[in-house]
Amino acid sequence: MSKKKQKKRKAKKQRERGFNRASSGIHRVLTKLLSSFRLSLTFRIALHYCGQLLRTTIPALLLLTLVLALLQVPFVQQDVLRLQTAPAPENGIFTQADIQNSRADAYLTAWDPNAEVRLSFHLWPLELIITTPHDSGQALIVTYQLRDAVLVWLMLMLTLLFCDAMRLFSFLRRHHRLDRRVLAPIRDITDMAATLSASNLSNRINVAGMKNELKDLATVINTMLDRIERSYNSQKQFVSDASHELRTPIAVIQGYISMLNRWGKDDPTVLEEGMQAIAQETASMKDLVESLLFLARHDKKTLLMETSRFDALDVVAEVHKEAAMVTPENTFNLSPSDHCLVTADRGMLKQVMRILCDNAVKYTPKGGIITMGVARQGGLCILTMTDNGPGIPRDELPKIFERFYRSDSARKAENGGHGLGLSIARIIVMAHGGKLRVRSKVGVGTTFSVELKTDASPQFPAPASNA
Repeated sequence: MSKKKQKKRKAKKQRERGFNRASSGIHRVLTKLLSSFRLSLTFRIALHYCGQLLRTTIPALLLLTLVLALLQVPFVQQDVLRLQTAPAPENGIFTQADIQNSRADAYLTAWDPNAEVRLSFHLWPLELIITTPHDSGQALIVTYQLRDAVLVWLMLMLTLLFCDAMRLFSFLRRHHRLDRRVLAPIRDITDMAATLSASNLSNRINVAGMKNELKDLATVINTMLDRIERSYNSQKQFVSDASHELRTPIAVIQGYISMLNRWGKDDPTVLEEGMQAIAQETASMKDLVESLLFLARHDKKTLLMETSRFDALDVVAEVHKEAAMVTPENTFNLSPSDHCLVTADRGMLKQVMRILCDNAVKYTPKGGIITMGVARQGGLCILTMTDNGPGIPRDELPKIFERFYRSDSARKAENGGHGLGLSIARIIVMAHGGKLRVRSKVGVGTTFSVELKTDASPQFPAPASNA
């Protein structure tokens, strides 16, 4: 290859590379500009409306043209029929007196027997030519001048287009009015959402003046904010209560450790007292942490159950036996009960009955009577725990299942607990699709009832007797 051709090819490649670099640079600049170009919602709605208007204008013009053309057919047909039966003029040319349409000309000429009726159209001059046989045996040729009709049609079409253009211009020019009147609620929602924080979750969208979908949207957002606020306040209260509950045993443990380090370890009595107190507080902290972990798993929807089919009376009998052995100062009765076959997590159901039993023991004075029972009513298996303690005031009944809630009597008690037991019991029962109910009367006692769906029970032995 000659040097001249190599130079030409090299120069061509350089020009191509330069062109590619230039086009790539322009592309990057345009991409950056378009990516940063942001239209307001109202302007985009206006553009969409204009596009829809233009899309409907063209079919409307075509339809109007077709209607105008079809309206002329009856008049043309009447003229042609009249001319076909009219006497033939001597010179073969019809006068304007014979033709009703002033824009038409008609004359007679020789007719070919093999010819057919013809309809032709000339673009210039604008003419419509109809060729048809006359009663005299000649050919009738009718010519319609369309220039005036087309001019009228053009003026009408331009007028319609002008009106649409004015509508588009007016709508685009007044899109701020749409922003003020129609989309103002969206701006209010945006402004309100921008002010939300942990310190002012109580702010809500003002739905006054809103209508239709925007009002529904604002209502849904307000409802969502209500749920978020309740959840946040509940979580905040939960953390505060948990911190408070943990602070007390930690302070007790620290106090006893400090005392033992200073002088208590040399005194066997003080050493024993300190070890017992530390063990007791450690056990209390362990129970609290386990309860908190259970509630955390429930809140995260990670609570797992291992269900099986068993007799609920066996669980109640086990809890009754354990309680009578651990707390001999009280009387524990197992009332005549029914065998109930249920499908549930046996360990969790036993935990519920233990919680209810511990709760009854706390509120029942020494020597009191605690009665457990199982009854089958219809399709329900009802487990009951009844005590003859002081009872619960009516105004406190709706609150006893709240986390960390303890009545005044529980706070004064020596072992009042953490206020999480009944909350955990209700969570477990509800996870099984059941209900936890309470009936109480001050000075008489309290009854907790666990209602679960029962399976079809086979033949069981006779009901259990009092223990």
